Amino acid sequence: MLKVENLSVRYGMIEAIRNISFEVNDGEIVTLIGANGAGKTTTLQTISGLLKPASGAVYLDGQDITKIPPHKIVTMGLAQVPEGRRVFAQMSVLENLELGAYYRKDRNAIEADLKNVFELFPRLEERKNQLAGTLSGGEQQMLAMGRALMAKPKIMLMDEPSMGLSPLLVREIFRIIESINQQGTTVLLVEQNAKMALGIADRAYVLETGKITLEGTGAELAASEQVRKAYLGG
Repeated sequence: MLKVENLSVRYGMIEAIRNISFEVNDGEIVTLIGANGAGKTTTLQTISGLLKPASGAVYLDGQDITKIPPHKIVTMGLAQVPEGRRVFAQMSVLENLELGAYYRKDRNAIEADLKNVFELFPRLEERKNQLAGTLSGGEQQMLAMGRALMAKPKIMLMDEPSMGLSPLLVREIFRIIESINQQGTTVLLVEQNAKMALGIADRAYVLETGKITLEGTGAELAASEQVRKAYLGG
């Protein structure tokens, strides 16, 4: 579904990503793990059109989307849950969710998808008229995920969904990611909590200083001594 081919991204003279290639197949959960500054967020932002690569290409369902603007990429079936949630603080929970469906015309299906989001995240329904800025960190993360789902994506990019959350909430967020995937949405997950990410991933890639250094199934990388030492605390 998603193919990244020889992608390089620069910030001025600094090469943030160096010639990386990977793919995400339909129905998979694929995770990118790596330390801070490895290039994970840069990779997601380049895929979704927010950054322009120095070289290389990104393909969605076989179509080259490298030069397509971000708002058009959303209509093609790719949505991103950004790092730090980025909810619209002065708008209600319901308004945030409705914004996720901004480009959609299928009104009846939007209602059904809203109902599904409330089933996945009951707390959002309880707080649907509350301002998004007054939600807890965990609730804002749920809202960011729900908003992306309202775009009806074929593939969802998630950037550090567990950041700053309690262990209990982290487990809940990962359970919901699995549910979203089981409902038919492909997931590309960037996550510093390597143990949780590898636990749900079909396949995984390790990104180090802008290069992919390891790849395999989630189970293979979780069992790798190199990964255990670097990312799993031994």
